[in-house]
Amino acid sequence: MNDPADREIRLALWKLHILHHAARHEVYGLWMLHELAEHGHIVSPGTLYPILARMARNGWLAASPAKAKTRRGYRITPKGRALLKQLRTEVAELHHELGGR
Repeated sequence: MNDPADREIRLALWKLHILHHAARHEVYGLWMLHELAEHGHIVSPGTLYPILARMARNGWLAASPAKAKTRRGYRITPKGRALLKQLRTEVAELHHELGGR
C-alpha cells in the first residue's frame, strides 16, 4: 500500500477492528495479524505492534506484562469500551449515509 491517503483511512479501520476484538477477548499481535488478513488487510508486524502500543498509551487497551519468550496480550479498557461504543454509533450512521442496507 503506497497511497498515504489509503493508509491513513485503513489505520483507523484497523484500530476499530482491534477494539472490537479486544472487547470480546484478549488479543495478541500475531493473532491480530491473521485476523486482519482474513478480512483482506495485509498488515506488517512493524505496523501493527506500534498501533497496539499507541492504543495502550492512549488508554484504550491494557497490555499484559510480557515475559521473556511469551506473547503480550491486550484487553480493552473502560476508556476503550466507551470509545468503541461511540464509534459503533458513528460508523453505523456513516454506513447508512453511504447507502448501506
